[in-house]
Amino acid sequence: MRLSQSWLTEALQAGAPGWSASTDDIDAGFVRVGFEIEDVEPFPTITGPLVVGRVADIEELTEFKKPIRFCLVDVGNDTPQEIVCGARNFSVGDLVVVALPGAVLPGGFEIGARKTYGKMSAGMICSVSELGIGSDHSGILVLAPGTAEAGASAYDILGLDDVAIDVNVTPDRGYAFSMRGLARELASAFAVPYADPASAIAAPEAAAGEPWPVALDDDGRAVRYTARVIEGVDATAVSPWWMAKRLMVAGIRPISGIVDVTNYVMAELGQPLHAFDADKVVGTVRVRAARAGEKLETLDGVVRTLDPEDVVIADDSGPIALAGVMGGAATEVTASTTRILLESADFDQVRVFRTGKRHKLSSEAAKRFERRVDPEVTAVASHRAAALITEIAGGRVVGDLSDVRAAAEPTAAIVIAADLPDAVAGIGYPTGTTAARLREVGCQVTGDDVTAEATAPTLTVVPPTWRPDLTQPADLVEEVLRLEGLEGIPAVLPSAPGGTGLTPRQRRRRGVGIALATNGFVEVLPYPFLPAGVFDVWGLAQDDPRRATVQVLNPLESDRPELNTTLLPGLLEMTARNLARGNRDLSLFAVGQVVLGGDQGPVVPALDVTRRPSDEDLAALDASLPKQPVHVAAVLTGLRDPAGPWGPGRAADAYDAFEAARTIAAASGVELTFVADQELPWHPGRCARLEVDGQPVGFAGELHPAVLERAGLPARLCALEIDLDALPLTQVLPSPQVSHYPAVLQDVNVVVADEVPAQQVQDALRVGAGELLESIALFDVFVGEQVGAGNKSLTFALTFRADDRTLTEEDANAAKLAAVDYAGGAVGARLR
Repeated sequence: MRLSQSWLTEALQAGAPGWSASTDDIDAGFVRVGFEIEDVEPFPTITGPLVVGRVADIEELTEFKKPIRFCLVDVGNDTPQEIVCGARNFSVGDLVVVALPGAVLPGGFEIGARKTYGKMSAGMICSVSELGIGSDHSGILVLAPGTAEAGASAYDILGLDDVAIDVNVTPDRGYAFSMRGLARELASAFAVPYADPASAIAAPEAAAGEPWPVALDDDGRAVRYTARVIEGVDATAVSPWWMAKRLMVAGIRPISGIVDVTNYVMAELGQPLHAFDADKVVGTVRVRAARAGEKLETLDGVVRTLDPEDVVIADDSGPIALAGVMGGAATEVTASTTRILLESADFDQVRVFRTGKRHKLSSEAAKRFERRVDPEVTAVASHRAAALITEIAGGRVVGDLSDVRAAAEPTAAIVIAADLPDAVAGIGYPTGTTAARLREVGCQVTGDDVTAEATAPTLTVVPPTWRPDLTQPADLVEEVLRLEGLEGIPAVLPSAPGGTGLTPRQRRRRGVGIALATNGFVEVLPYPFLPAGVFDVWGLAQDDPRRATVQVLNPLESDRPELNTTLLPGLLEMTARNLARGNRDLSLFAVGQVVLGGDQGPVVPALDVTRRPSDEDLAALDASLPKQPVHVAAVLTGLRDPAGPWGPGRAADAYDAFEAARTIAAASGVELTFVADQELPWHPGRCARLEVDGQPVGFAGELHPAVLERAGLPARLCALEIDLDALPLTQVLPSPQVSHYPAVLQDVNVVVADEVPAQQVQDALRVGAGELLESIALFDVFVGEQVGAGNKSLTFALTFRADDRTLTEEDANAAKLAAVDYAGGAVGARLR
């Protein structure tokens, strides 16, 4: 809400005569009561002669490409001032603002006398944009008749020593979109009496006549509607400067006396109004829902097809306005209008909001209706507007005010302990503070919080009609604290309660991330929604469990309505994005939840929001949710070992994916078993199923070439994915056991058939070596003529150690030979 400092000062002086404050003090005052100041903008500086002039004569210069006028303007001198001007919105006899030679306008624009368009021009007839008051440069600023005599200084009349203050109003404080609301807040900030302008407005005198018939249909859901007739008005009347200035500062362009009054009262009291040409309104004015197929041409010249959800103002001929949003062109007030029907109403905030969004219309009126207006100020605003219209545009009020209200429940009272704000803030406020501050807000307060004898006094509070946001004790506490000053509440750090720290699952998740990061992987956060058609790119069967997805009803993107059942699609998308930006050597990982559809329980009906859910309700909600296990996934492409003086580097391959899986297992305190398998999108000959205690927990290996080609990804890209929640929780102690006895290291080289997995060979050697074997690791694979066609050579590093003695080479060699002998019978291995 943008308004001038002079208007704020005038509003507070109504309750505190002589009150004034500097701009900085007003800024601090608003902040003190919880409002943020967006901008403080002094009016631009103008120097030199700036006077009021009366247009004495206009000569149209028609020999130029654009319309030019040569004007004689009376500026109080003996001879009229000659000025060339291109604007056309003024006539002979109008009062205008003239910058005479020597004046310097905003932007350092100096006015002089010069010859232009074949005429001497000594001065400028100014628009509001040239004066720096507003942004309207479409025409000259025309002052209302009688504003001043020709030649009078324009500085005092224009009030150019003013300041525009822009207050940021939050959506829950709709009352503050008015001078009435902001002045109340500022009065609280400066602890001065506040005079509500609405309480001093009386109904205007009216000539005899019938009130205009008004009706509210149930489907319109209007709260209140008033209408009154004013006849004999001059629709061409110009608003007085004080009103036009306040409107321009508020960002509203002055249009005509009647329209300006409706906008001014809206800015003053927060109640939007609208003026119809009464001679164009036929029969009863009715607030109702639009009917399917109805059309309405709004004031912006657009013919709109209405929706049954729209609320309209209609007469016997059909819709004449979109309720609370914009008037209709058919009943617009024009220069020939002599009789108006003045509307002041309170419409349903939700219907106004949806209508504006549906038709992509935004207006100052809709902004206020969407945040609720005070239903008790509806008639008062009509009184105020009628008085101003008759003052500015002439005419007289005819007939009584038509005032129709829908049945409404009384505002519910709120019971609050008088010392609740003290308890919330941790401060002992003086006795009576709660009641006093709530009365400042406008609440009706009954009860006793002023006697020392009362041990737990309570207050019964009825919020004012302009504060629909006050619905519970917490809202009232907030009002008391902000008016007392939030800066006075001490900042006390809460003491952290003792606990056990992270849960075992949290520790495992953190350990996995640290382990992968330590091994050169970079963590990323992939999108939680599946890309469209990704499983078709992978070639998954229609009954694949990963296709059983959960759809979001309101997705962020229409082509991504499904939640992830696997982390790989998001990781592959991020890989493609990095490759497109030149990052070719990638080791990425992600840890996050996936959502497995097709396994959730029964759908739970909507819960009652007026109470806390019961334990049974919460249990039913939990049972209805799909499974959401935590997965870890990684992708590798490009060089795993970088190139340099030491060599050309090494490309990532399936064994790096297997090693990353072992890293995850080690951080989780489990041991993985690798079993050859076929699972899309992995390569059927380079894919391992990962098992723990015989239970599958994930897959690792190289991705299928066809999948990579269809996805536009580089060949030989490797990936893994593990279900962390499927791993057993084990305690991983930070310190290893250190033996007192040395180890004996042995290497063994065995030859097996190509189709025998290395994991099976390793498992057989482990069993055959017995208890003396401490660890075994494969470190070389060889295929060639030396081992025969269809065979491969596997070299393992064996570590032997005894807990009770120092092993000899003979002991270790015997255990190694026993291991080879057992592997020979189990998997056909022979010593090379």
